[in-house]
Amino acid sequence: MSVSIHRARWAIAAVFFVNGGLLGSWAPQVPLVKERLGLSPADLGLALLVLAIGAVTAMPFSGILSGRFGSSVVTRTAILLQMVLLPFVAVVPSFAILCPLLFAFGAANGVCDVAMNAHGVEVERRYARPILSSLHGMWSVGGFVAASAAAGLLALVTPLSHLLIVIAAAAVILLVALTNLLPADADKGPAEGSFVWPNRVVLAIGGLTALVFLAEGAMLDWAAVYLRDDLLSSPSFAATGYAAFAGGMAIGRFAGDAIRRRVSAVRLVRWSALAAALFLALGVASGSPLVVVAAFGATGLALANMAPVLFGAAGRLPGQSSAAGVAAAATCGYFGFLAGPPVIGFVAEAFSLGAGFVLLSLGCLVVAVAAVAARPADLAPDPDGTVG
Repeated sequence: MSVSIHRARWAIAAVFFVNGGLLGSWAPQVPLVKERLGLSPADLGLALLVLAIGAVTAMPFSGILSGRFGSSVVTRTAILLQMVLLPFVAVVPSFAILCPLLFAFGAANGVCDVAMNAHGVEVERRYARPILSSLHGMWSVGGFVAASAAAGLLALVTPLSHLLIVIAAAAVILLVALTNLLPADADKGPAEGSFVWPNRVVLAIGGLTALVFLAEGAMLDWAAVYLRDDLLSSPSFAATGYAAFAGGMAIGRFAGDAIRRRVSAVRLVRWSALAAALFLALGVASGSPLVVVAAFGATGLALANMAPVLFGAAGRLPGQSSAAGVAAAATCGYFGFLAGPPVIGFVAEAFSLGAGFVLLSLGCLVVAVAAVAARPADLAPDPDGTVG
């Protein structure tokens, strides 16, 4: 069977959209689960940690499975498993059952995250021009659409009905999309039966990914707190901090593919990291809420394309499957995302929250200095219009 590379591009974009939509549909359910099960903040925090642990634990296995069976097979399986598991969060009867359910859902998402990125790397290689940034943009759009839809649906239907409607809509999209992914043998690698420790190049790329994700995770949890507590902004204005960051990131990702056609991976990562470092430092130095919000938006714009480029670099390293490289980078990145909020919290406790953002600025400078690790993202693509 031959699959048009153009159809494969839109198929994997649809998978990114649905994956973002499933997570965007879970987020509005969190307070409902907390209320229904009578969870304390500590209980809820533990449950969310278990979800993250499931994702991190499963990511390396995704590289092995994708190398053995092909990223398309693993992508299909993982996203369908997410769809099966998600509705149960609306009816789970106890905290004891919620935790293993969230571990399984997180693991399915972790596997899907790696596999769909690995598939995106292979489609990009055959497409002969950059597409990874727009794929990540589709993920953001999926989350936004799902969260917006939840706001309306949850006012009209039960939590379970909301999730069943989401699953039905996702099934319609995937019914077409999953049949147009590249075939399983498109990116199969050696049938590895055990973990292979990443080499120095993979670890370097993973380290840069961790620093980028550390900044993203910290912005998610601390942007509003900084505006509210340190700069004494109103609660409504404080909320604009992360909104500006997320908006800048979405705009940057949809513009990223066009930028990548004109700028090398190393230059893009280096100048983006330098810009993010500068914007964060200027925002903190200004002491003005308006300037800080603008700086956060500019930081999102600067960081937007760094993770897609680094994933592309990890997935194009010679001598290994794309999934193995993406798995290593994604796992490191996820550790960074999880570490970001507590690291900034410790710095804020010892010094100030502003010092925490300066630390993020310094991390971006490290990425700029080591940007040469992104060079594999520019390896020549294979302009093959169809695959068998």
